[in-house]
Amino acid sequence: QVQLVESGGGLVQAGGSLRLSCAATGRIFSFYAMAWYRQAPGKEREAVARILSGGITNYADSVKGRFTISRDSGRNTVYLQMNSLRPEDTGVYYCYADRAHTTSGVRNYWGQGTQVTVSS
Repeated sequence: QVQLVESGGGLVQAGGSLRLSCAATGRIFSFYAMAWYRQAPGKEREAVARILSGGITNYADSVKGRFTISRDSGRNTVYLQMNSLRPEDTGVYYCYADRAHTTSGVRNYWGQGTQVTVSS
């Protein structure tokens, strides 16, 4: 069974950087997209960045130019490099596998989330 395990969250001052990692335990043969979402207290979960299987990336307007999503296919890992962090970037960040093809078939997967806190 595939699980997505996020790491790299923490507390950082405004203007600082963090790199989140999302490692898939188990084999993902292919996927439509891997993505990062975030949820701030009292707000709905929102998409932050996405990378399609062909490598095309998309970003929320609020993070364009500051965040970069990338992947290491050999390690089944997706990263989110976050620079110039702002207090409004605070939230729980979730990794998401969209239509992942595994030995269990094709389904979507969520990670458990990692907390990012940006102090002003």
